[in-house]
Amino acid sequence: MDDIMVVGIAGGTGSGKTTITNQIKARLGDDVTVITHDCYYRAHHEMTYEERTLLNYDHPDSYETELLVEHLAALRRGESVEVPVYDFPSYDRTDQTTTVHPSRVIIVEGIVIFAHPELRESMDVKVFVDCDADVRILRRILRDVEERGRSLESVVNQYLSTVKPMHEAFVEPSKRFADIIIPTGGQNLVALDMLVSRIRTHLSA
Repeated sequence: MDDIMVVGIAGGTGSGKTTITNQIKARLGDDVTVITHDCYYRAHHEMTYEERTLLNYDHPDSYETELLVEHLAALRRGESVEVPVYDFPSYDRTDQTTTVHPSRVIIVEGIVIFAHPELRESMDVKVFVDCDADVRILRRILRDVEERGRSLESVVNQYLSTVKPMHEAFVEPSKRFADIIIPTGGQNLVALDMLVSRIRTHLSA
């Protein structure tokens, strides 16, 4: 299906990627399918819970990105795919999947999606959501404690040991691959309107 547009939305943890994605989805409805890179965290059934908590989940290698690339290619061919379901409280992939059907616009959201050349090349529009580091860490703490069942201590330790170093090594440098950079995160309504307008142009073509 040559008329499918793939939009990549990247940015640091807590930058506002999900806010931008949700607003696009709310405005355009069923014409938009969202796939998050987090669903593709590698399975580690062979490890204990304690061992899994020590892994670096902010390095690009922690994701099965090659499977995501295959899924995007299948969606472009008009085929449905089975997206993995990841369980954050247990730090492991489940045995369940979610069926995702092709649509005119596919949004791929993730922190390090621009760091993988093959995945990056499969995108028609690449958006980087930028935001101050202090705002991002506060959002990360609230999300991981309230939504993912993490303790405050574990979130802070993870941020200092892996999140911040990986942001500096992979996320921030990947900004140079973006077609559009949205400053001040998901609250930038002007940039959001421009992005939605670009997608609507594709939908009406």
